[in-house]
Amino acid sequence: MTAPSTATATSLVAYEDAVRRYDPVLGIEVHVELGTLTKMFCAAEVAYGGEPNTQVTPVSLGLPGALPVVNGKAVEYAIRIGLALNCSIAESCRFARKNYFYPDVPKNFQTSQYDEPIAYDGWIDVELEDGTVFRVEIERAHMEEDAGKNTHVGGATGRIQGAEYSLVDYNRAGIPLVEIVTRPIEGVGDRAPEVARAYVQTLRDIFRSLGVSEARMERGNVRADVNLSLRPTPESPLGTRTETKNVNSFRSVERAVRYEVSRQAGVLDAGLPVIQETRHFHEEDGTTSSGRVKSDAEDYRYFPEPDLVPVAPSREWVEEIRATLPELPVARRRRLQGEWGYADAEMRDVVNAGAIDLIEATVAAGTSAAGARKWWMGELARRAKQDEVSLEELSVAPAQIAQLQQLVESGRINDKIARQVLDGVLAGEGDPEAVVAARGLEVVSDDGALLTAIDEALAAQPDIVEKVRGGNQGPVGAIIGAVMKATKGQADAKRVRELVLDRIGQ
Repeated sequence: MTAPSTATATSLVAYEDAVRRYDPVLGIEVHVELGTLTKMFCAAEVAYGGEPNTQVTPVSLGLPGALPVVNGKAVEYAIRIGLALNCSIAESCRFARKNYFYPDVPKNFQTSQYDEPIAYDGWIDVELEDGTVFRVEIERAHMEEDAGKNTHVGGATGRIQGAEYSLVDYNRAGIPLVEIVTRPIEGVGDRAPEVARAYVQTLRDIFRSLGVSEARMERGNVRADVNLSLRPTPESPLGTRTETKNVNSFRSVERAVRYEVSRQAGVLDAGLPVIQETRHFHEEDGTTSSGRVKSDAEDYRYFPEPDLVPVAPSREWVEEIRATLPELPVARRRRLQGEWGYADAEMRDVVNAGAIDLIEATVAAGTSAAGARKWWMGELARRAKQDEVSLEELSVAPAQIAQLQQLVESGRINDKIARQVLDGVLAGEGDPEAVVAARGLEVVSDDGALLTAIDEALAAQPDIVEKVRGGNQGPVGAIIGAVMKATKGQADAKRVRELVLDRIGQ
């Protein structure tokens, strides 16, 4: 059922005005695809990009008589996520059937968890760019299976409305998911978009550090449903919420929140009710549009899955899993910042650039934190932006950057030559040492060769000697420049200056 739209009846309110007059409340549901080898309830392979309908079994196709079996690794990953989110882990939980009818749900129900999730009552601290910390309360984290993928062909929007026909790919049907549901996130005020973005980004980082998912949002490994409501004051009852579905980038999460705040404020200002509905987010312009009236739990007719026994993780197993949890991203960032001596702004830039792992590996390979940051956040960041790739996609390893910086610090090359060496490394010519040798790029450190070049430069500009002897050292730069040109930039400018002044008698 399609919900009636209020978009044509109301005007958007400027975001700043909307948050001045209304109190926004968030609720975010994040789905993460688990990185298991097989699906949640069958042995079908989990792999990205396969030919449609080739990674299926009778279970994932919902064929009559096919019986599911729970994926033990998926249960372990769900427990890891729950523990990382400071949740309690259920001593016994069970699956349920969530009944709804859509082509991408081959059984006409989704096997999920309803009243007995595997993890519940947790929290996570979310740090914004300026260091402000918000605590987000987690209501539950439960296991379920993913649906298939519908492709609507024809029409202008790629959605079912106006399409000529639809195709269904069941490769994704049955992939293990964990859905993490927050309690209402209150007190965010005008920072609601930032908090929503930072929360989803924090979860993504946790998933990666736990090793439970690739967590690539562009592939749909992580998807967020963003719930938002407005109320007149923080003391007022919660307003009617909307749910913007399947938002799959951090920027889009932020934009969806901003738009819904402005749109709902316009609806309320017009004296109209906000409709409880799902909404679609449009990447091209940052707007949302009406989907369908939002179903309540009773509409799904949940009942216990009769083909699966309860999941009862022993306390010993849970504690074994807890003991293997890695240092979580926020704690790790704080530790590394202290070890590296970075200012808050510097560390935020590193985190936002996705460079923390690269810098850590570069430091481990034998260079200073300052030297590692200089390259990854400077020249390499510039080249990544130029090539429209991430830092990780550049054809250079942390150990090579460490070696490059060591060559600079030893005086064998200077920063200008180092950029030429980096060109060679990125072109696949080998490690920095090999590039320096092959291209003959080592700094000219032989004083005899430098003095020869200096004498030639002085002979070509004899007036400079008198100016320098007269107390004006400014013209020395012209001699240094001539020597650097003669040595193709491979001289040590500081040493050249010393030799020039010594030659002139200063």
